[in-house]
Amino acid sequence: MRSIDSIVANAKSPIKNNFFRYILGKIAPKVFGMPLHIRAILRDEFGNIKQTLSVYNTVTTAGKNGIADQLLASPSLTKPTHMAIGTSTGGTTTLTTEIDRNALTSKGRSSAVVTMVGDWAAGDGTGSITEAGVFDAASSGNMWLYSSFTAIAKAAGDTLSISWTLTIS
Repeated sequence: MRSIDSIVANAKSPIKNNFFRYILGKIAPKVFGMPLHIRAILRDEFGNIKQTLSVYNTVTTAGKNGIADQLLASPSLTKPTHMAIGTSTGGTTTLTTEIDRNALTSKGRSSAVVTMVGDWAAGDGTGSITEAGVFDAASSGNMWLYSSFTAIAKAAGDTLSISWTLTIS
C-alpha cells in the first residue's frame, strides 16, 4: 500500500498536488483519524471571517528528527517556537519566499495531539500568502512543518490566525 506522501509526491504538478492534499485532508481524517494539518482563518478589520482554509501538510526531515529527539532524556534539538508565512510554494527546508515570521501565540498538547497557533495582526505579513511553516528559531533555524495552499489575500487591515495540529499516531 502506498503512503499518502508518496501519492502526493507523484502528483507531478502543483495543481494536482494541491488537489490531492485537499482530497486527502477531507478523506484521511474519516479513514485514518486526524491527519497533520493547518487551519487558517482570515478576518477583516471588523472581525468578520473573510476566508477559512484547511489543508494537509508535510512533516519535514528536520521535523521528524526533532520529534524523535524529544523522546531522549536530554534532547539536543530545539523545539518549535515560530511560524512563518510566504508567497511562493515548494519549500523543503525553508519557505521559498518568506514574508514574515512570528513567535507562536500558543502551543499545547492534548493526548497525542499538539496544536501550535500563529497570529498576524493588521499590517503584519500582508500579501498573497501561499505557504507556511513552523520553525525552531526567530530567523533561519529548522523548518519542522510545511504547507502550500490556495492564496490567502491578506490586506493591511486583515488579521490571520493559523492553527497547526500535529497528531502523533
